[in-house]
Amino acid sequence: MDTGPDDVVRASTDGHVTTWTIDLPETRNPISGEAVVSRLVELVDAANADVNTRVVVLTGAGSAFSAGGNVKDMADRAGMFGGTPRELRDGYRGGIQRIPLAMAKLEVPAIAAVNGAAVGAGCDLTLMCDMRIASTSAFFAESFVKLGIVPGDGGAWLLPRAVGPARAAEMAFTGDRVDAHTALEWGLVSQVTEPDDLMDAAYALAARVAVNPPHTLRMTKKLLRESEKQDLASALELAAALQAISHHTDDHREALAAMLGKRAATFIGR
Repeated sequence: MDTGPDDVVRASTDGHVTTWTIDLPETRNPISGEAVVSRLVELVDAANADVNTRVVVLTGAGSAFSAGGNVKDMADRAGMFGGTPRELRDGYRGGIQRIPLAMAKLEVPAIAAVNGAAVGAGCDLTLMCDMRIASTSAFFAESFVKLGIVPGDGGAWLLPRAVGPARAAEMAFTGDRVDAHTALEWGLVSQVTEPDDLMDAAYALAARVAVNPPHTLRMTKKLLRESEKQDLASALELAAALQAISHHTDDHREALAAMLGKRAATFIGR
């Protein structure tokens, strides 16, 4: 069945939480195709432009989160996996590498609800999110080495930041699977649930985030992301600037009034 760009990654919104579901279950949700790449970039842009979006939950349809690259295309040297070395380089840069660059620009917090296999680029896609919850049927594999290739989508940059250099090296050099409970022990995920409870747990976490002021959430994420490449003095300078903006928002005044009035706050994004 042919799929359009809106079909390969479905988007739905409930309140302030938007869910992105990679919907290619027959092929275990590969993300290397142009349609998926373009759709994810489009969804990031849409979330950034909509102040009502406070949290994104990313998951996969069917039994897998994402198998990463399309191995059949790889074997057939089709799509982004075909051509000369120069064409392959351009294929990665103009293709799958657009996903980590887009996700790095996503302004709202993102939760990966990992329902099954997260392999290769699929593993790396979970790392592009801020938080990860896994079902007991999930596993993670930085498996590029098993195919005789390297992480071409940013995994070598992302993985050490999630699990530290030694465990990242173990995952990347062996390509072995890491089950959900080991992922929890390693800090790769923050929760493990039974499969039927995964989305409820993801939405419960999303609700705890979405209750907060939208602009404050975005600025807090900006500080966290920028801290990866700043020294302390630069981080403090950025924090001071964003804090000055925060103090002049209506939501800050509402938060203070609600706290002093011992009532629930209502934030409107101003």
